[in-house]
Amino acid sequence: MNDKVILTVAPTGAWPSKKDIPSIPLQPKEIADEIYACWKAGASIAHIHVRDDNDLSSMDFNKFRETVEIIRSTDCKIVLNLTTSGQLGLQDEERWKHLIALKPEMASYDCGTMNWLHTSVFENSPGFLEGLGNIMQDNNIKPEIEVFDTSFIYNALHYLKKGILKAPLHFQFVLGAAGGIDATVENLVYLKSLIPEDSTWGAFGIGKGHMPVLYATIALGGHIRVGMEDNIYYSKGRLAKSNVEFVERAKRLINEMGKEIATPDEAREMLNLKNVPYK
Repeated sequence: MNDKVILTVAPTGAWPSKKDIPSIPLQPKEIADEIYACWKAGASIAHIHVRDDNDLSSMDFNKFRETVEIIRSTDCKIVLNLTTSGQLGLQDEERWKHLIALKPEMASYDCGTMNWLHTSVFENSPGFLEGLGNIMQDNNIKPEIEVFDTSFIYNALHYLKKGILKAPLHFQFVLGAAGGIDATVENLVYLKSLIPEDSTWGAFGIGKGHMPVLYATIALGGHIRVGMEDNIYYSKGRLAKSNVEFVERAKRLINEMGKEIATPDEAREMLNLKNVPYK
């Protein structure tokens, strides 16, 4: 399926607010409805964050459960990828208990610690990463290895050698986060050069790095991610009307490069996913 590109939509994230962009979905019904619309527009995977009742970043189990249950109650076949990093300073169990209960097909595996936005520590300790890796294996959840800097790849290779992660690995290169690697095409090419040959990979650029990284990722044969978690502007000075806008543009670009968006089932096959929630 070399001509297929997996398109992930990340509609919410942990930081943008209604003050930043009024159209961002923050509560379970809003998030579920937006994901459904993005699936209808062609998205393969939904990367899900939730917020608390005050719309602040959260790992509230009930918010995850409500969001997932709404999506699964419809005919939506999109792959669900749940974050494990929606809130700083939590105990390890609070970051993975929703995985055990809800059994998504994928979840984020942030493979290292960094200074987040130069203001706080985004901690992913060795104990957390070992525990999370084992829980993902026990529950047939595919880790999406989030790479904020070069060292995250070497950490992943270490856990692969220890058996905490299993090949083939799937990497998501996160370029442009303050405190992480910058969103340049040169950095994208370098990160790609470090991963095992049998790996799958995707990438996205945050903010102004969104479009250059998007173009380069498609050209280099990777998979892509769009959405308000990473970028709230459709173009310079113009806020996005919805996450669907980002999906529709990505689809056009993919098609213009002679490729197609992978359907959710094609993405499942390409990533060898296990927890398919429907027959």
